[in-house]
This record gives sequence, structure tokens and C-alpha cells, in this order.
Amino acid sequence: MLRWKKSWYYLSFGLVLCFLGCLILLAGCQGGTQQAQKEKLVFADLSWDSVQVHNRIAGFIIKHGYGYPVDYQMGETAPLLQGLGRGDVDIMMETWVDNILDALQPLLDSGKVKDLGPNFPDAPQGWYVPAYVIKGDPERGIEPMAPDLKSVFDLPKYWELFRDPEVPDKGRFHNSIPGWLCTKINDQKIKTYGLDKYYNVFLTGSDMALATSIASAYEKGEPWLGYYWEPTWIMGKYDMIMLEEPPYDEEHWKPGDYGCAYPMCRVHIFVNSKLEEKAPEIVEFLKKYETTLKQNNAFLAYLQETGGKAEDAAIWFLKKYPEQWKKWVPADVAAKVEKALQEAE
Repeated sequence: MLRWKKSWYYLSFGLVLCFLGCLILLAGCQGGTQQAQKEKLVFADLSWDSVQVHNRIAGFIIKHGYGYPVDYQMGETAPLLQGLGRGDVDIMMETWVDNILDALQPLLDSGKVKDLGPNFPDAPQGWYVPAYVIKGDPERGIEPMAPDLKSVFDLPKYWELFRDPEVPDKGRFHNSIPGWLCTKINDQKIKTYGLDKYYNVFLTGSDMALATSIASAYEKGEPWLGYYWEPTWIMGKYDMIMLEEPPYDEEHWKPGDYGCAYPMCRVHIFVNSKLEEKAPEIVEFLKKYETTLKQNNAFLAYLQETGGKAEDAAIWFLKKYPEQWKKWVPADVAAKVEKALQEAE
């Protein structure tokens, strides 16, 4: 009888342990299922370098810090913007607002798309010269070539410094790319400022050719004058100075005039509005996401110098600027991201 009671006791105890084990296993499975059920978040992977790097900076944090799978949908602005409105795309990290406002505004008005604020400060564009043209470069033995050059109105004085080898009785102004709106604007600016008497407008033919003209002149320590913009790898690698123009004025910003500085272009982060329900913590993270022009120029220069991929530049950014991105996320998320960065070495 005693032996039977002991057997029943051990059997009961074993059943209890088995039951508790099943509960623990079930809870673990449910937790794993909940993790696996996190929806994939899709980025609009547009065609230029900076947006692709931003996508992968945010994507790395979202994947390793928050546990969401991520994907990158390549394409051009118009179809990806419509995809953002439909919900096929969740996140557009670098939206040049004023360039696509006609297509963007209806999506904002309908509530399908939400503006989370700037990715980096308003992007400048204008007329630049290498800094050594004005300030010199003692380390390279370059004396100041145009120490009084500050604004576009000083350019008549220095046309010979920027002499065009193909039109030697005028200086050379390097314009932007054929077909770009800013190319027509620069043509008009030259006339409005009365510089067509002193300068020939030179078209390089492509983005790469324009960048190469700057790089070639800079490496040789030669004068260069022309249009450019930020952020770009050129501005990250070389010290350039933008010439002053009259402040932007809507009254002057029109065909036949353009006699003022370019307006700053807003560059914001946009998401599909349903992301607030699907992943509210990601929306909070993206609201805090903001970088500087200097940081953008720097990671673009790194990308160009190394010939690497956007993923490489993203990891470089996260390792170089921890004080920046840790402001965007809670401490526990930052710890997970740091661990993933260590494993990425």
C-alpha cells in the first residue's frame, strides 16, 4: 500500500512538472510567434546615394533595435510616392518636399501620408568656388587668388581668374545638367546679374562630369566657379564657399528674373499614416531622426572614396556618430543596435 502511494505521488508530481513545462513552452512559442508576426516595413529606395544610406541607417536600427524585418523597394519618386499613399511603401526617408509638392499635397490632405519632420536642415544650392580661391591654402602653398570675392556682384572683377580656355575673352561658369530646371534658372541669373558680358556658361553634360570638373580643379589648386548643391560627396571631400546673392524673394523668383538666392528646399521624412497603428514605436523613432548637412556630406564622401555600398556607409555613420543616433531611441534599443554593430565588424 505504501509502495502504491509513493508511486502515485511521483506520478502526480511528474504530471505537474510536465504541465508546467508545457505552459512555459507554450508561452515561449507565443512570444516567438508575436516576434515573427511583426510586419515587414518597406522603405522607398530612391535612385540617389544619400536616401539609400538614410534608408539603411534607419533600417539597421529598426531591424536590430526593434526587431522588425525591413525591405527596400527601388524605384523613382513618382511611383514610390503613390506606393506610400497606398501603403505598399511604409517609409520615405528623404523627400524633397518642394520638388514634388503637387503630387505630395493631395496625399497629405487625404490623410494617407504623414509628415514626420526634417531629415536634415533645409538643403542649400547656389554658386560656389573652392575655399582656397578666397582664403588660400598655406599647407598646399596656395595664395589667395580673389581675397575680396564674396558675392556674385564681385565676379566681373575676377573674370580673368576664371578664364574660359575655349572662349578666352570671358570667364567660365560651370552650369548644372541639361534638362534640369536649375540650369535654366542659372542661365537667367547670369543675365539678370549682368554677368553675360563677362562669363560664358559652360555645360558639363552630366552630374559626374560636373563633379569631376570640381575635383580636377581642386586637386590641381586651380580656380573653379559654378553651380552645386548640398548634401553631396563633393561638399564632404572639398572645402567650398557659396557666393552671396540677394536674399530669396518671391517677387524676383520668376522667369525673366531669378535675381536672388535659391530658396531652401525642405527635406523631410514621410510615412504611410497606417504605420502609426502598425508600428507606433517606429513612428516615434522616425520623428526624432535628424542629421546634419555636415554628416550627410561626410558619409557621401566616405561612400565615394571607398566605392562601397549604402550598407557600408550606414554602418560607418552609426559607428562614427553614436551621440547622434542614440538621441533617437530608448536605451534598450540602443544597446541592441550597439551589439549588432559590434557583430558587424
